[in-house]
Amino acid sequence: MTRDRGQMTLVAFMQASNVSVYSGSWRYPSAAPDFLDLRYYQRIARVLEEGTFDLMFFDDRLAMPSIYGGSPDEAVRYGARPVKLDLMAVLGAAAAATSHLGLGATYSTTYYPPFHVARSFATLDHLSGGRAAWNVVTSVNDAEARNFGVDQHLGHDARYDRAEEFIDVVTRLWDSWEDDALVMDRESGIFADPEKVHELAHAGAYFDVQGPLTVPRPPQGRPPIIQAGQSGRGMAFAARWADLIFTADPSREIALEHYRAQKQLVAEEGRDPQAVRVLPMAYTVVGETEAIAREKEEIFLDRLVHPTASLALLSEVTNHDFSGHALDDVVTDELIDSVSGIRGLVQGVRRHVGAQQLTLRTLANHRATLLQGPRFVGTGAQVADQMEEWFRSEACDGFVLAATHFPGAFEDVVRMVVPELRRRGVFRDEYTGTTLREHLGLDRPTSVFARSEVGVDA
Repeated sequence: MTRDRGQMTLVAFMQASNVSVYSGSWRYPSAAPDFLDLRYYQRIARVLEEGTFDLMFFDDRLAMPSIYGGSPDEAVRYGARPVKLDLMAVLGAAAAATSHLGLGATYSTTYYPPFHVARSFATLDHLSGGRAAWNVVTSVNDAEARNFGVDQHLGHDARYDRAEEFIDVVTRLWDSWEDDALVMDRESGIFADPEKVHELAHAGAYFDVQGPLTVPRPPQGRPPIIQAGQSGRGMAFAARWADLIFTADPSREIALEHYRAQKQLVAEEGRDPQAVRVLPMAYTVVGETEAIAREKEEIFLDRLVHPTASLALLSEVTNHDFSGHALDDVVTDELIDSVSGIRGLVQGVRRHVGAQQLTLRTLANHRATLLQGPRFVGTGAQVADQMEEWFRSEACDGFVLAATHFPGAFEDVVRMVVPELRRRGVFRDEYTGTTLREHLGLDRPTSVFARSEVGVDA
């Protein structure tokens, strides 16, 4: 079965960093070097809004990559994501430069308190006119833990247990002011109705939160939730909470299988599967001719990422020090058994590369180069062909597009690919709403404390 018509969701995958998710991006000749200037992020945001993207969202880590060799030295030396700016400051700048583009940020449920996250996103939602989104992550490694005074990160299931309680508390904090709580009657002197501002009095396994939030209910009610869990527990978590599910499917065949499985989990949670968008990450390499695009692709694949940077990033994602290994070491069963964070990555890469012998070089390149997701290469029409094939075959509801370099990768998409998608009727010609929920076709949720709800103040 294929969908005949419909609107693709497009999300720009960002880093408040010296690089995009592609760790060699800073070396590309036309990459902008002013990543410490707010105007850098404002320029990119304006390009994306010109292209009517649904949103830009920023990945984050709370430590430099420092598992490799027990030090951040190699990440610093080779520019392997050593810079991570504070996202709320960056998104505030982007909000001021745009009027429709959604603005998403990654905030960890492992190291931030729920009240802080709820207040930050409620504030961003108000100041941007209803354009905030929260990418929920559980954090991955011991380097992050040590920056927050913890010896090591929580185990996989414990992180998700904590995240379940965390997101429940955050959503109820967003609801703690009813929509009509603000009175603002100057004559009577009544600012707000205290009967419509609610304490949570939450006492749980991980958090004690009194509430209410110090920010009135966000314009969107609740900012949309982004989640990227790939494990069984992660997919179940996404099915319960996420509005946008960010995946890493290297081929259309794998994406088709993942799409059906994730939508079934959403339905089992009693939610509408059509209201939840499944979005694989993809790279685009666009050229005025196919030959130009292929030449650019070769540069990105072979020339810009230092091998040690690849191993440093592999060490970060698996929470294992690979400094004692060579790039051409074979990934053996013994290695897989000894590295707790590597099994899922190995399984995914093997599905991508087939039966060939797997080495650390191949594994590391899937973390640091353009090998980690589908890659759409060619002219604007050719790239649009590939994207449309995935979309119409229901392998996805759209894409999280990762940049090979900033801002040129997104400029190429907006200039050469978006007009083709519009011509085919699979992407919007213009924004028809103002909030991110409106872009995504999502209803505004009712507060759990609203008078029509059963169990008020429960």
